[in-house]
Amino acid sequence: MNSTATIAGIQQIGIGVLDVKQAFAWYRKYFGIDIPVFDEAAEAPYMTRYTGGKVHSRHAILAINMRGGGGFEIWQYTSREPSPCTFELMPGDLGIFAAVIKSSDVRASFDSFLSLGTGLASPIVRDPAGRDVFLVRDPWGNLFRLVPSADWFAEGPSYTGGVTGSVIGVSDMNASLKFYREILGYDDIIYQVEGQFPDLSHLPGGDCVCRRTLLTHRQPRVGAFSSLLGNTEIELIQVLDRTPRKVYHDRYWGDCGFIHLCFDINGQDAMREKCASMGYPYTTDSRSSFNMGDAAGHFSYIEDPDGTLIEFVETHKIPIIKKLGWYLDLRRRDRSRPLPRWILKTLSFSRVR
Repeated sequence: MNSTATIAGIQQIGIGVLDVKQAFAWYRKYFGIDIPVFDEAAEAPYMTRYTGGKVHSRHAILAINMRGGGGFEIWQYTSREPSPCTFELMPGDLGIFAAVIKSSDVRASFDSFLSLGTGLASPIVRDPAGRDVFLVRDPWGNLFRLVPSADWFAEGPSYTGGVTGSVIGVSDMNASLKFYREILGYDDIIYQVEGQFPDLSHLPGGDCVCRRTLLTHRQPRVGAFSSLLGNTEIELIQVLDRTPRKVYHDRYWGDCGFIHLCFDINGQDAMREKCASMGYPYTTDSRSSFNMGDAAGHFSYIEDPDGTLIEFVETHKIPIIKKLGWYLDLRRRDRSRPLPRWILKTLSFSRVR
């Protein structure tokens, strides 16, 4: 048992979709999320707490961008029809409002999306940190914020990388700050502001009065995948002039939208104890290694103060070069040390073009 729990970074953001193959093709084209780590159709027996008490079947693809950042876990029910949200999401609604995607050149990324006819949700605007950012909406209504980054794992053909954070609606800023600081290590406040903001004004409900806090971590993350996953940020938004709605009210985990934010960790036992001691016990726990197609790991979930799902995965096995049957078992090495970059770069042999 590891005596302490450490976080390597945001492993992935879960996205519930209507058609997993169609969604993967779109994210591959527009975000460079083109390297499948696993592609599996199976049942989800550990998630019955969030799926109406029944075991449902699903098809999931976890894919990454080799430039760096977290991946997308693209998730589709196959035993029932996925349910879209019945209302238009607004800033401050409780849950994951947007995924944050890193860009090496925000202007070039914007021009690229514009030329491809993508559903831009905003022009380039300044956020409260003074950064140039913009919003993209995928064909299914999910929002992605593009932000500048100088933190890259490798070169690549696109200006974008993977997931570098998330925008999350909360009902009590102080309670949520304690959660994200003390459990997830977001101990550095970049800004904490209140009012109306031009970078939200192009969105439905974006003229709201709200409190916003952007968090990051002072110390670099550590662990096997830390160099690939990179630095991350979380923005919390508390709306002050209306009553926020729960993003997944009367819907299942896995239905359409952002279903969870997942962190790659080392030390599930220590993390379980830490979360329980702070009043956030695991709500789901695979307890041992769980196979996900070509990958395997020990996974668990907790809920933030508003019920937003946070997943922890202690990765046990990943495919390095599938065609050669080369898999890496991380249980046989010191997981606190970053994997050699050349090993991680071999994942690119699985790229779907």
